[in-house]
Amino acid sequence: MQTISHQSHALSINPATGETVGSYPYETESQLDAALTRATHAFGTWRRTSVDKRAELMRALATTLRDQAHVMAQMITLEMGKPITQARGEIEKCAQLCEWYATHGPAMLAPEPTLVDNGQAHIEYRPLGPILAVMPWNFPVWQVLRGAVPTLLSGNTYVLKHAPNVMGSAYLIKQAVQRAGFVDGLFEVINVTQDGVSKAIADPRIAAVTLTGSVRAGIAIGSQAGAALKKCVLELGGSDPFIVLNDANLDEAVQAAVIGRFQNCGQVCAAAKRLIIEEGVVQDFTARFVEASRQLVMGDPTSVDTYVGPMARLDLRNELHGQVQATLEEGASLLLGGHKVEGPGNYYAPTVLADVTHQMTSFKQELFGPVASIITARDADHAVDLANGSEFGLTASVFTVDLEKAYNIADQLETGGIFINAYSVSDPRVAFGGVKKSGFGRELSHFGVREFCNAQTVWLNRR
Repeated sequence: MQTISHQSHALSINPATGETVGSYPYETESQLDAALTRATHAFGTWRRTSVDKRAELMRALATTLRDQAHVMAQMITLEMGKPITQARGEIEKCAQLCEWYATHGPAMLAPEPTLVDNGQAHIEYRPLGPILAVMPWNFPVWQVLRGAVPTLLSGNTYVLKHAPNVMGSAYLIKQAVQRAGFVDGLFEVINVTQDGVSKAIADPRIAAVTLTGSVRAGIAIGSQAGAALKKCVLELGGSDPFIVLNDANLDEAVQAAVIGRFQNCGQVCAAAKRLIIEEGVVQDFTARFVEASRQLVMGDPTSVDTYVGPMARLDLRNELHGQVQATLEEGASLLLGGHKVEGPGNYYAPTVLADVTHQMTSFKQELFGPVASIITARDADHAVDLANGSEFGLTASVFTVDLEKAYNIADQLETGGIFINAYSVSDPRVAFGGVKKSGFGRELSHFGVREFCNAQTVWLNRR
């Protein structure tokens, strides 16, 4: 039977060794059709299942994730190189996500009163149908479940198209969902190429689309969803500013900057990529940050002592190195790293660039890897201008002991999230998403539950 692409398999390659660890055949058109049929059929029953029953299954999924944490964390490390301790933390975070939504989610879906006289009208949150999710590799389980859990809780079904290099993780998620008691069709995995994604978006059975990925992917997916008149949520790239003012606690700021930049080998859309430091403390901050970065343990991601593992793909390491070289040629200073690590695997040395200006590559582009760019700001106003001088707008951090000043800066920053005296995180209690070329729509909190719902007005004419 003819497949949807000339390519035949999705390959999972161990980024620490270069060895192929998994080969997954792309699905045929009939297999894609069958998956969409299952998702559509399951939606008919699931939408009529009580929210409390759905919440029970979320608690069961949390238990299953913890039971399977060892296997799932190992798969994450094997497929994309996340250090094993961070991989275990990702699974636990997903379990906590399930429990949080099981506790708080049902109230978010309750009928909402309006200001119409005598209580004549209220809002009901109705599910839309099967939701297509195109997900990335950098958090192979968290990225999926932070969208899937609220989407399923609201009564939709979920069709996952995962990144080709983490298909082993995709199938382990599906296995965990099934073991938790979710019936077939509620959570489908489709292993397809770009052609298959296009066919799914155009298919009338798919109600809406969500993507976490690059700007280029967002343009493609958003265009196709728009052509099909389907809602989409796009969580795209980021070049997040990390502002440190003269009065900041430098010990806290440096520690947060190191974690915020180098966790997951810097492969985080909401990482602290542009370190904008007020000139009164830039030398002190830089010296401390470089020394702390130098102490990071890079190596075998299966070791509990490793903090920085390999980059997920060889082509991405090459691209990152090209961006570093371009920035240096433009006049930046290299304080640490700046090179590929010799030997097997996609290792790139933790890198610190200084004297970066707004015209340089590492300021204008997203550097998706273990590279920090230090930019000097004259004062707080200049820091805000530098922070906003990017096409991205995902999250930002501000370090200062003056909270009034911090909130004033937060009011001016063009981002989806502001973190005062902290590095950026995603948490089910608050909304996550961006503006500008970082995308639109929101995940998590009650926004994530309602994002793929029909807010239906129900009006009773009381005579």
